[in-house]
Amino acid sequence: MFPTRLTEGYRAFLAERFAREKGRYEVLAEQGQSPEIMVIGCCDSRVSPEVIFDASPGELFVVRNVANLVPPYETGGDYHGTSAALEFAVQALRVKHIVVLGHARCGGIRAFADDTAPLSPGDFIGRWMNLIAPAAERIGPRGTDFVEYQRRLELAAIENSIRNLMTFPCVRILAERGKLQLHGAYFGVATGVLMVRNSETGEFSPAVEDMPEHISQFRARAVEP
Repeated sequence: MFPTRLTEGYRAFLAERFAREKGRYEVLAEQGQSPEIMVIGCCDSRVSPEVIFDASPGELFVVRNVANLVPPYETGGDYHGTSAALEFAVQALRVKHIVVLGHARCGGIRAFADDTAPLSPGDFIGRWMNLIAPAAERIGPRGTDFVEYQRRLELAAIENSIRNLMTFPCVRILAERGKLQLHGAYFGVATGVLMVRNSETGEFSPAVEDMPEHISQFRARAVEP
């Protein structure tokens, strides 16, 4: 049986958002999509790019995977879901921005950092999570503060994905010509604070200065614990 929660949500969508944006949907159906921004995010159910950025239909081209990872360019395997989506976004849709959106308390990053039980007993996640290894090497030993280490690894994984983006010829060429910009961002699940990466220094700082009062208490923290 189809989940009742989805049926109810669909009814609400028809009555509210679809009714409100029907004209936009009609245009998108007729003319196709032409988003300028691609977001590579985590499949974590708490971190929806469309919700975080209050996006309308057709505004964002989103691909989500475990731990918002971008693999390096290679053509030797059989299936390349993230790479295929990236290729389509850059070469067919001609997006102008690619945002790697990481987040606090990422289960995939924690599983790698904890180095104990695998995230799942299946065949795929373990190998996929090995993509984090270069980031872990760059930040060095774990130390005694695991929470701080996980936070640093979450940020380093974003940096590593941006490095891997540049291994794709179609991305590198356009980025070097100034026609494509690469960005890193980090969302605090508990705080709502979004941090963005400075492309020159690699440092992360709050995306907006004028935060609403109800979350301004978190402004001083770089990221949540």
